[in-house]
Amino acid sequence: MASPITNIMDLRELARRRVPRAFFEYADRGSYDEVTLHGNRAAFDAIRLRQRVMIDVDKRSLATTIAGQPASFPLAIAPTGLTGLQCGGGEILGARAAAAAGIPFCLSTMSICSIEQVRAAVPAPFWFQVYVMRDRGFVRELIQRAQAAECSALMLTADLTLQGQRHREIKNGLSVPPKVTLRNLYDIARRPRWAWGMLRAPSRCFGNLEGRIGGADSLTTLAQWIASQFDPTLTWRDLDWIRELWPGKLILKGIMDPEDARIAAAEGVDAIVVSNHGGRQLDGAAASIDVLPEIIDAVAGRMEVLLDSGITSGQSLLKALALGARAGLIGKAFLYGLGAMGEAGVTKAIEIIRKELDVSMALTGQCDVHSLSPDILLRSDGRPYRTRQS
Repeated sequence: MASPITNIMDLRELARRRVPRAFFEYADRGSYDEVTLHGNRAAFDAIRLRQRVMIDVDKRSLATTIAGQPASFPLAIAPTGLTGLQCGGGEILGARAAAAAGIPFCLSTMSICSIEQVRAAVPAPFWFQVYVMRDRGFVRELIQRAQAAECSALMLTADLTLQGQRHREIKNGLSVPPKVTLRNLYDIARRPRWAWGMLRAPSRCFGNLEGRIGGADSLTTLAQWIASQFDPTLTWRDLDWIRELWPGKLILKGIMDPEDARIAAAEGVDAIVVSNHGGRQLDGAAASIDVLPEIIDAVAGRMEVLLDSGITSGQSLLKALALGARAGLIGKAFLYGLGAMGEAGVTKAIEIIRKELDVSMALTGQCDVHSLSPDILLRSDGRPYRTRQS
């Protein structure tokens, strides 16, 4: 009899067994020596929660808004590439689970299912994440397609104009679609559930790129294709051009420095995502949670601040909210659920984090996500936690 799934790490272990190695490790691993990947978790663990008792916490409220959109609790699903290769139709399954849970879902440019496929299959509008590529005409087309699909926000990812080397992707020969080698065939043959899902999937290549950019359906390696297509000339001035194309909510992802946060606020961005790309870009960068307090101070309430990278539990989400984040985004936790059990696994991951947040709020004497503050946090030695600089 299988053990019950009680936390995100249980979903990770199940996904590891069910998803071919190349795709599981694409979701699971980081760049270079993975210092930042592991640092994200360690930084959250170094922050402790202040336990309180004898406080009436019977009536608790988790509801909020994120980028102007109502949410049942302060969580959104981050844009993740190759989602549909964790599980057939993965983007559709993730968007459905998010809609049912009442939280935002963000579709990646590098998704397997296209904008149109996801929109046709889900009941609610979703966010769309865009990378700026050398072919600006294609970027314009992507934004227009997002408008046609009635996407409720556009997320511009700013920290991947050049890709940090991810050793496991090279060692695994990651490509889309997968290369046919003896090793890959054996790996897939051991996972018939995954293979059957792929055969039934609406798409197995990059749905948003297929037929529009040369080589998108026959990549040598993902890293080589990104190097040839993504535009390292991206600057703050490009925000003016994007704003002309996109009249709705604009979210900027990849902010890790207070000065960049101040510039984003001055440029009129609606929200930023404090993110080190899950430890998959600049290795040696700080943990996202470590730079959050200073960024919150820098923007001074001029826009919403979301946090990504390292949220794998309700406790880590609570810590981010207490430090001033409007909401958290999950990438790895989402993909673990998807790879483990498809849509039901995504639902399970969301519910695990929601329940942990709810219980942890109560045990710290809190009833409303909008009333959280650093007062509920302690340093690892038990001293009061105000900011990292205090």
